[in-house]
Amino acid sequence: MTELVWDGKYDKDGRRVAPVKIALPFQTVETVNESGVQRANQLGLWAQGDPGEWRNRLIWGDKKYVLPSLLPEFAGKVNLIYIDPPFDTGADFSFTTSIPDSDDLFTKPPSMIEQKAYRDTWGRGLDSYLQWFYETAELLRDFLTDSGTVYVHLDWHVAHYAKVALDESFGADCFLNEVIWVRSAPRSNVKLGMPAGHDTILIYSRSEAPTWNRPMTDLRAEYVESHYTQVEPETGRTFRTDNMVNPNPDRPNLKYEWNGVTRVWKVTRENMQRLHDQGRLVYSSQGVAQFKRYLDES
Repeated sequence: MTELVWDGKYDKDGRRVAPVKIALPFQTVETVNESGVQRANQLGLWAQGDPGEWRNRLIWGDKKYVLPSLLPEFAGKVNLIYIDPPFDTGADFSFTTSIPDSDDLFTKPPSMIEQKAYRDTWGRGLDSYLQWFYETAELLRDFLTDSGTVYVHLDWHVAHYAKVALDESFGADCFLNEVIWVRSAPRSNVKLGMPAGHDTILIYSRSEAPTWNRPMTDLRAEYVESHYTQVEPETGRTFRTDNMVNPNPDRPNLKYEWNGVTRVWKVTRENMQRLHDQGRLVYSSQGVAQFKRYLDES
């Protein structure tokens, strides 16, 4: 497998630099919408060394220390992770504005907290970013269940480097998809003036058997009434038929005879046979195969 190497990935003896895994105690600063009775109960649990139950925990701190501190509690238990890490833009998130009735500009430099929490600048440039990113990926992988997935939101600056690092951490076989998230108002690329119109979401799983729940919304009632007009006698499932003929006639590898009819089909002969064996095909009076699309899958 091709390896992406950056300065800092290995120490002077050629050993891989592993992420820091020092577990530190948490301190509760605030609990929102908690009654006096709940507060007293929680204090009692803490006094007994029991953290009690919690929901929607918001933690302020550097992930370098926060994630290792959560591992004893959550290693192998998390089903889904979504992260929106820095994009390596070089921005320091200072703020500049004009002063009314004046030609002067006011610049608010980032505070010490903002410099630590929000800066997107790195001491050794891309090398230090990749070391930071890879350590994060290694830690996040340890949180996931075997069927868990992680979604990583980046843009054009480092998405291509990040994918190689994620391939190494999770395994190239566990790369599931690249989602292109298109902006409604593209920003101009300062180097060329070309529009940068999308972000990238890279999806990886902990194993080769991830959980995926297909997102669905109800079809309009009038559409169901006009299209899903057939019922399968054996199961009572409502379905409609879908065309299996390929709209592109210039696909010689998909042209073959099926059920006495020669067409350029949408699927290979092997997949057509699989659909037939699964009972997913119906045939017109001329013998043309059509796909059986069930309402409860639509």
